[in-house]
Amino acid sequence: MKFDRPAEANVADRSVVLGKPHSRVDGPLKTTGTAPYAYERQDVAEGQLYGYPLGAAIPKGRILSMEIGAARAAPGVRAIVTTLEMEALPKDKHNVNHLFGGAEIVHYHQAIAVVVADTFEQARAAVGLIEVEYEAEKATLDLSEVTPPEAEPEADTGDFDATFAAAPVTLDETYTTPAHTHAMMEPHASIAEWTDGKLTVWTSSQMIKWWRDALAKTLSVDVENVRVESPFIGGGFGGKLFLRADAVLAALGAKAAGRPVKVALPRPFMPNNTTHRAQTIQRIRLAAGTDGRLMALGHDNLSNTPPGGDGEDSTIQSLSFYGAPSLLIVNRVAEMEMPESNSMRAPGDAAGQMALEIAMDEMAERLGMDPVEFRIVNDTQVVPSNPDQKFSRRNFVDCLRHGAKEFGWTNPAPKSRREGHWLIGQGMAGAYRGSPATTSGARVRLQADGRVIVETDMTDIGTGSYTILAQTAAEMMGLPIEKMEVRLGDSRFPVSSGSGGQFGAASSTAGLYAACVALRAQIAKRLQADADTLDFRDGEVWDGARSVTLASLASDGELVAEDKIEFGKFRDKEYELATFAAHFVETAVNAYTGEVRLRRMLAVCDAGRILNPITARSQVIGGMVMGVGAALMEHLEVDAERAFFANHDLATYEVPVHLDIPEQTVIFMQQDDPCSTPLKAKGVGELGLCGVAAAVANAIYNATGVRVRDYPITLDRYLDRLPEV
Repeated sequence: MKFDRPAEANVADRSVVLGKPHSRVDGPLKTTGTAPYAYERQDVAEGQLYGYPLGAAIPKGRILSMEIGAARAAPGVRAIVTTLEMEALPKDKHNVNHLFGGAEIVHYHQAIAVVVADTFEQARAAVGLIEVEYEAEKATLDLSEVTPPEAEPEADTGDFDATFAAAPVTLDETYTTPAHTHAMMEPHASIAEWTDGKLTVWTSSQMIKWWRDALAKTLSVDVENVRVESPFIGGGFGGKLFLRADAVLAALGAKAAGRPVKVALPRPFMPNNTTHRAQTIQRIRLAAGTDGRLMALGHDNLSNTPPGGDGEDSTIQSLSFYGAPSLLIVNRVAEMEMPESNSMRAPGDAAGQMALEIAMDEMAERLGMDPVEFRIVNDTQVVPSNPDQKFSRRNFVDCLRHGAKEFGWTNPAPKSRREGHWLIGQGMAGAYRGSPATTSGARVRLQADGRVIVETDMTDIGTGSYTILAQTAAEMMGLPIEKMEVRLGDSRFPVSSGSGGQFGAASSTAGLYAACVALRAQIAKRLQADADTLDFRDGEVWDGARSVTLASLASDGELVAEDKIEFGKFRDKEYELATFAAHFVETAVNAYTGEVRLRRMLAVCDAGRILNPITARSQVIGGMVMGVGAALMEHLEVDAERAFFANHDLATYEVPVHLDIPEQTVIFMQQDDPCSTPLKAKGVGELGLCGVAAAVANAIYNATGVRVRDYPITLDRYLDRLPEV
């Protein structure tokens, strides 16, 4: 199915099932501990052995030798594979670094060996017996000491320098964000089995096709001989978008041992071996007239990456968010010998809005304006960097006004409110995240008992894919959701969008819509009727006054239809598709100790048609929690001597817990976007994170009068500047 023009009224608009607050269909499996996560699979690959990885102990250099004799002789050991046994394995296009092979070391905890044994404990103990001799080289570790490389502007409109110099009100400040790790509950884990030269990997992956293609290339195997299965993922946040070392080590270990092998990366490997969100240094310059209208916006970003990577482009929202006629947007990337920096939830936008939305708050204060009104004044219905392109739907102002009313926003002066020992502050921020969509396919099978089976390699990383896909098929086929069986995460199924970039929900449901339209057409042909006039409801198909049951149509054998959605150029050429939100936060800061406590949070979101208010709200409040972590505690600390992230576990990489999070309210504006997909829906999973950290930072400033521009906002950054008690 081609989606080459805005959607008109269609069967999905009935909203009998779709758009309703249905509980997760996979909830019982998860709450009873029976959902099959990768490392725990006992229903596949009989005779599993355990693999345990060894990571490099230097950030840069070469391995001179590896002594494995003692490890090979250790109890229970079945096989050992070392990096010196092979050249660097081929690298997939999505990987920045080679995942295994060769003597060269480019980052700490680079995988250099895997030990396979009868038990986990035996494999781990044997790894400790391997002796490695290195030739180390000096590594670049401190982004603040890097000379920013030259870079071509991403946008350079108007005469920025002259406009900025002539403006009556300006701001020129630098903001920093640290490196972050995904910190998902489930580690990267895989089971691999070889059968007659064919490889099956049960893993934890957000993108089935990407992993299948990457495994084939990395291991030099025909892609048709690779199967990837990942029906349940215990969190990813972008960390499981691309093939990682666990799957490669499991495959190599299984081949060496001649039996299936399972490998889970130890928690310290998560930030050091896989990926992380890069740290950033962002200079933001704003210029405005006395009426509050922006005249110029400059955003200069510096982030870290290994050679060949992209870093964290924190400028991307600045191209589109606010209506400044003059833009100077520059993204710079410094190559450093750190572990790979790559996608983490809302890449670019999350870190960028941590800075931009503080800058907007500061600029409003300099102008003497309410920060809500300042953002309203600078709203735009066209893309500032490309004024010929308009937004398909942009209801940001509605989010701001509705949020201010619901929150009881009063724009209090800094340091103006106190309750006993607590300084009370309010803060707000805008949020922006693009709304991409990509080709996605599905297959539907109508059964003789009236059930419909949905098959697609789409994944559910905790986002609710199982549920919204069940709702989509139920809506299209006129059945209750209980009649749906959704099968996900298997490379034998039609290729979907996968989960990432806030495109998964919109794309995968659109692909399933296309498959259901194909099944409806097949049924219409069998009934010799017009597919556009048939009415599917309550398990029956109506053609005027006559009807048949869906089940009867499959009595002689299942009916199967498959299709995919392909998005036309109009969607990207004529329109800019994005999601918007306004975040409001109230904090209390202890006047004596500086302790920060959140009191309430509100998010008002504009994200097209909401497919399921329960799962969508879950996504937004989860993003809000992650934003609190980014504001107050989350950061990866670099051990400058050994060049690794020292707080590489869940004990020392602090994230919010229940007591940190107050009342959370989420409001959806519920305005369909016909330019998005046939279902007029957009993603929302990353929007909930964008802007939240800045709203918290602005609330802390409002409470204390102390402005902090370096995240996280820990006591050492402001305690000595608190107001006199």
